[in-house]
Amino acid sequence: MEAKSVVDSSPMSIQQQDSLPEASPKPYGKKSFVTTLMEAATLRTPSFKEDSYFISSLKSSEKKALQELKKKLVDSHGSDNEYSMWGIRLLGGDEKADVILLKFLRARDFRVQDSFNMLEKCLAWRKEFGADGVVEEDLGFKELEGVVAYMQGYDKEGHPVCYNAYGVFRDKDMYERIFGDEEKLKKFLRWRVQVLERGINLLHFKPGGINSIIQVTDLKDMPKRELRVASNQILSLFQDNYPEMVARKIFINVPWYFSMLYSMFSPFLTQRTKSKFVISKEGHVAETLYK
Repeated sequence: MEAKSVVDSSPMSIQQQDSLPEASPKPYGKKSFVTTLMEAATLRTPSFKEDSYFISSLKSSEKKALQELKKKLVDSHGSDNEYSMWGIRLLGGDEKADVILLKFLRARDFRVQDSFNMLEKCLAWRKEFGADGVVEEDLGFKELEGVVAYMQGYDKEGHPVCYNAYGVFRDKDMYERIFGDEEKLKKFLRWRVQVLERGINLLHFKPGGINSIIQVTDLKDMPKRELRVASNQILSLFQDNYPEMVARKIFINVPWYFSMLYSMFSPFLTQRTKSKFVISKEGHVAETLYK
């Protein structure tokens, strides 16, 4: 089969032959299980195209859905000016509010009721979690800052870049300090939300602006146990409460066992989310990130 690019429409795209993990000499017949799974994961999903959020670029059905969602919000909450996300009043009638509402609509393929339900659950979660104030908290993870997850710089198009690298958790003592019990895991997830919220604070929330981030996840030396415990929770939490906030999800230094992990968290992801994935094998990291 002739390989196609993972993200043809983006200047950051890489060729499929550079994005698949190398075949390893495992007993899976002519093709390794990794190659077969990753081909299925990339070739069958459409290339992601980021929205511009200009109302004029929407289809008539999408404009109608936006108006219907606004009406549902008013019917449910009145004209509550405190009804907000990231400091933006959702019923303020401005373009920033439209950007947020369109993110929820896009995440649910412009199905108004599904988008409304997602938005309501997200608002409830943010209130219960205390997401609006989490950026200011000292969660005691100084040793992880700048190492495990952190915002650093921008891509060619101006998206803030969030880097993730969990290889330090191969150290058993470090692992136990961070993931040793349920309370520690909850605290780590809170810190991970804090990092993401810092990135979102850099976004413009305006049509034609920078309205999403880039995530780079380095799988080098990633312990499988840590992924099994935390990955599903992180992915589910981010997908449910941060729709359309990531323009690209770039995996680098992909190990042979990534196929098993992918099969575990794949059911939790939408096709649109999967279409944002860029997979880079060892030896192609610099090339992938430069693109």
